[in-house]
Amino acid sequence: MCISLLICIDCASQITMAYEGFTTFKVETKEGVAWVTFDFPPVNVQGIPMLDDLNRLAEALESDRSIKVVVFQSSHPDIFVCHADIDMLVEIPAAERSMDEPLLYLQQVLQRISALPQATIAKVEGMARGGGHEFMLACDMRFAARGKAVFMQMEVGMGIVPCGGGTQRLARQVGMGRAMEIILGAHDFDADLAERYGSINRALDPDEIGPFVEELANRIGKFSAGSIAACKRCVLSAVETPIEEGLKIEAYQLGQAMASTPGAKRFAYAKEKNLQNDLETQKNWDKGVMDIQSIQ
Repeated sequence: MCISLLICIDCASQITMAYEGFTTFKVETKEGVAWVTFDFPPVNVQGIPMLDDLNRLAEALESDRSIKVVVFQSSHPDIFVCHADIDMLVEIPAAERSMDEPLLYLQQVLQRISALPQATIAKVEGMARGGGHEFMLACDMRFAARGKAVFMQMEVGMGIVPCGGGTQRLARQVGMGRAMEIILGAHDFDADLAERYGSINRALDPDEIGPFVEELANRIGKFSAGSIAACKRCVLSAVETPIEEGLKIEAYQLGQAMASTPGAKRFAYAKEKNLQNDLETQKNWDKGVMDIQSIQ
């Protein structure tokens, strides 16, 4: 057996091992997509075991360019991720904090998920309240099943604030007024209202959400890892920086993508074939963008 083949087998084995041994979820990788299925009875509570697992998962994903998309879903028929573990919350000191103190562990882990180079998708088919809702908000895209998904931020009723990034991400997603309604009202709300408010991308019927997310994930999984990461950084900069600085980041990330993807080859191919002047090409970009993935 040749050395190069042995090296490939060893690398594949190491990648597989990186996604094994989690306590609170299982990971299946297939064609550039990692399917992460929460499975932590009885209610998929978001405690230290889940945060430790997510932290280790993020560590593996940050350096794995073979994975382009991460889909988070749940095996529980009624719950996505329920909320932060009471055992963790009772450890919060009943005292004022200094602004100089480090971020909470929950904040650190969810920010690490948010900053992954892969596209992240939350496929929500059950309850996602408190920290579970905040985890969903840390993902790039969120899709929810009508009649099954239920959302809530209940922290105000417990005498605290959402502390997994919810106050920050929710306001960015839905605007200040609606974020105030969700956080201060502490009401359950369903997938249709979440879609209308903008906290999820789409509300889908229960029999539609699986095929829809699978098609989207597999489609993104065919694109270049460098281009996906660069696009993510540009979009995130739009809500985190002034427009002038954001435009500089956009131009910089263009260069990063061109240096690490077949973009230049694809433009050259399109020019050679005169594709932009072909009416059929202009009518069929949805398919054409997939066809051109063959140019590597």
